[in-house]
Amino acid sequence: MKKVAIVQSNYIPWKGYFDLINSVDEFVLYDDMQYTRRDWRNRNKIKMPQGPTWLTIPVEVKGKYFQKINETRISDPGWAKQHWSSIKQCYSKAPYFKQYSARFENMYVSMNEEHLSQVNFKFIQMINDILGITTKLSWSSEFILEEGQTEKLLGICRQAGADCYISGPAAKDYFNEDIAQEMGIKVEWMDYSGYPEYPQLFEPFEHGVSILDLIFNVGPSAQSYMKSFKK
Repeated sequence: MKKVAIVQSNYIPWKGYFDLINSVDEFVLYDDMQYTRRDWRNRNKIKMPQGPTWLTIPVEVKGKYFQKINETRISDPGWAKQHWSSIKQCYSKAPYFKQYSARFENMYVSMNEEHLSQVNFKFIQMINDILGITTKLSWSSEFILEEGQTEKLLGICRQAGADCYISGPAAKDYFNEDIAQEMGIKVEWMDYSGYPEYPQLFEPFEHGVSILDLIFNVGPSAQSYMKSFKK
């Protein structure tokens, strides 16, 4: 059975995002969809002594114009060095920061992509490699998109040769499982509850931060604090 997930790209996502990637055979970045403000597309949280704080990539947004995620351009080329400076300030004393810092620093200081989607893709690809995730990454632009929210997703699944579609629970609000049943595609929903806590630098514990927090704090043991590696 081939399993596929279809999700918009996020910037340095949290561990649940990577659990979803690791749960499927092909992960499709759904960046033909509309860019949404104040969302996870261009920002995520890291853990500072005073609590979680946002790292946000500045982007150009054209008012009411329908702007796709993969059309969204970065507005300030200096963002990457600023983000890396904040990450160093936050995690320099984390147990595994030195083990991974050179790789992340190289990514940040050499980042010259002008489009948000490409930035997100590069970080997702690199973090997959660090975590040992080998799932195929694709773009929704590689597929013919059908009309209708559910039909678009299932059309991609069908073209990808998928027997099973796995989604985050938020999609339950609009996804029509009857259509999937008619097409013979099984639907499974991710459960993001019940994650174990791991040693974090600052209390209180916070699950909803970037995967960088898990990597810098527990290093090679990151898989043991994720769900998909235990199956």
